[in-house]
Amino acid sequence: MRRIIFATGNEGKMKEIREILSDLDAEVVSMKAAGIQTEIVENGLTFEENAIIKAKTICEMTGEIVLADDSGLEIDYLDKEPGIYSARYMGEDTSYHVKNANLIQRLNGVPDEQRTARFVCAIAAAFPDGTVKTVRAAMEGRIGYEEKGENGFGYDPIFYLPEYGCTSAQLSMEEKNKISHRGKALRAIKDELR
Repeated sequence: MRRIIFATGNEGKMKEIREILSDLDAEVVSMKAAGIQTEIVENGLTFEENAIIKAKTICEMTGEIVLADDSGLEIDYLDKEPGIYSARYMGEDTSYHVKNANLIQRLNGVPDEQRTARFVCAIAAAFPDGTVKTVRAAMEGRIGYEEKGENGFGYDPIFYLPEYGCTSAQLSMEEKNKISHRGKALRAIKDELR
């Protein structure tokens, strides 16, 4: 069985990734599981550029197929903030409870129809022959008024999905994987890997 390295150390993310890619004839491992420890400078200006930087860096180090994603939350009212800085918003060591509370507070008094937002995910696949493929997907919603739900991670508890009447943190993992930005992008990149 071939091995694919996913350039992340985020275990919450790896759980989703393994679930969605489980039918690929490959073992999907995190950088940590592959024994790779390196700092990657994500200095791209788009989700795609950052995903490519990560995937190519690890592919060049290992000579293996590497997948990497860059994802984040875009809030229209806040000029698409936090965007590519979602993980580093307010500092990397700041808890998501604090980040979520800050975003809710910044939208104080903003009506529902102007609270539109989306989760965006770009995934890059870097191959040992130098080929790189990218895909992008999004999940549309709104920013809620308080954190709700225990499933998911990051901004999920404030990301409200009107058609489901709940936040993405209130969906089961199975439901979320069907509709999430990462789920859609992973299914699209799976076609490139086959």
